[in-house]
Amino acid sequence: MPTFPDDEARHALAADCQRCPELAASRTCISWGNGPLDAALVVVGEAPAEGDPEAERWRGGNLTGLAYTSRRSGRKIRQILADAGYGRDACYFTNAVKCHPAENRDPTDAELANCRPYLVEEVEAVEPAAVVTTGRHATETVLSLDDTSLDGFLDSVLDPRRSEALGVPVVPLLHPSYQEVWLSRLGYDRTEYVDAIAETVAGVADT
Repeated sequence: MPTFPDDEARHALAADCQRCPELAASRTCISWGNGPLDAALVVVGEAPAEGDPEAERWRGGNLTGLAYTSRRSGRKIRQILADAGYGRDACYFTNAVKCHPAENRDPTDAELANCRPYLVEEVEAVEPAAVVTTGRHATETVLSLDDTSLDGFLDSVLDPRRSEALGVPVVPLLHPSYQEVWLSRLGYDRTEYVDAIAETVAGVADT
């Protein structure tokens, strides 16, 4: 099981944020990025889920204030990347939207745009070898920095492209909550998927 991040790993960029009134009203706390500021990868999720107050530690970013700390998604993506050779010290985890959208709805285009400057600030602070996006919303918000879009998300998975705005390659992955549903569609089992992540990320990080 992956190690739960320390509170000291939280990289809060504001004491409070009211850019999105609905999100500010629905969140319990802001789910900030976390991890070493010299990480090899910045891992971008979509948005924090509501969270599980009954969980012992992995209660989710809306309750912990730390991105990707839920039992369902946080532990899973951290383990997948660790198995691919990118453990705790190699990854900085954040979200495209830092606050929980009520009822786990999709973040709006305006909310993604409002939060994008935080994401840019994080990538600039970390200076990673690559940005890894998990899920459609995370991938689209990063690609929008270069005024590009997706024709189909599944076709983009493990198909790296360079972000000129961020100055790094971007590697889209499946959202961890849904990876079992879509892995077979991509022709992978879990082991093959982990190997493909390792090979793809290592390939773009060396360029």
